[in-house]
Amino acid sequence: MRQITRRGFVLGSAALSAVNRAGFAAEKDGARLLVGTQTSGSSKGIYAYSFAASTGELTSLGLAAEAENPTFLALAPDKKTLLVANELDKFDDKESGAVSTFTLDRTRTRLSKVNQVASGGGGTCHVAFDHTGKAAFAANYGGGSAAAFAVGAGAALSPAVSFFQYTGHGPDPKRQEAPHAHRVTVSPDNRFLLVNDLGLDEIHIYRLDASTAKLTLNEPRGWKSAPGAGPRALRFHPNGKVAYCVTEMVLRWDTELGSLETVQEIVMRPADFQGITGGDDIVIDRESRFAYATDRFDDIVVTFSISPTDGKLTLVDRMPCGGKVPRHLTLDPSGKWLLIANQVSDNISVLARDAKTGKLTDAGKSFPLSRPQCLVFV
Repeated sequence: MRQITRRGFVLGSAALSAVNRAGFAAEKDGARLLVGTQTSGSSKGIYAYSFAASTGELTSLGLAAEAENPTFLALAPDKKTLLVANELDKFDDKESGAVSTFTLDRTRTRLSKVNQVASGGGGTCHVAFDHTGKAAFAANYGGGSAAAFAVGAGAALSPAVSFFQYTGHGPDPKRQEAPHAHRVTVSPDNRFLLVNDLGLDEIHIYRLDASTAKLTLNEPRGWKSAPGAGPRALRFHPNGKVAYCVTEMVLRWDTELGSLETVQEIVMRPADFQGITGGDDIVIDRESRFAYATDRFDDIVVTFSISPTDGKLTLVDRMPCGGKVPRHLTLDPSGKWLLIANQVSDNISVLARDAKTGKLTDAGKSFPLSRPQCLVFV
């Protein structure tokens, strides 16, 4: 029997991402949702939906834009531009993924492509804007690298202005045979970029010049997790003192030095659980009272309460996620529903949420879509 891989959270200093703030500011009924997909199935790109908070129903608005493997989406702070990770192994006949920008037509919920550039490494799996919208970043999972781009007039991306190729491996020969950059996250003060490296058990930390999008190594250069932990996702708390990372550890973030320190460890599965787990992502409600995380190997969603004093987490509940292999989750603008993109079962599940207790219930709502990967309210 294989031993469980425990998943916990990182504590640090930051604010909730601009994408989430934009989502919560949207209309509470008839909100618009964009869904990135893997196009290895029948999907053709990015799909649009209308979401009714009164019923939890998704209504398809069709294909927002054709795109090749648009597996992660990020909305710009001005809510007019969408940044897309094209998870490819080859682009322009080179071993590289790609990053694209699109302008958003809110009236029709349609996207118009601006441009597309090489990411510098294969398997581009995550993208992010800085808080000004003038710099963009990409994590290349297969290539084991990260890149930064300037965002110019009309939301056009420059070629990479900074690029970092990682080397080495972790202790797990199957998952950590090489570096695997999985997440790029900008600090709330826009001074640092953090890069989660699942393959090296490390979060790389860089100083950011937002005017040029250039990155330089910070000192300290990063944080090392426990061997085999594989830090995957990172989410900052709105209070400026706490952030959560789906990994083995919980960390404290020093805003001046740009450094992380372990302060808590919490697991998603019971201590006696026998099996394989794979923490995926985490979201925080707008009141900062509860956090939700998914396990893509065990097909569950876990609810945690958040301490109002120190931001530490306490387990509240575990339940099925409504599908197979959850890849991403988000709260709708009203906070009444949690939506989960389930890759293998080809569906978006919608779970009802009690804002007072934080608990989720299966509302029996499931909407078909081939290989959904990322959910962004716009």
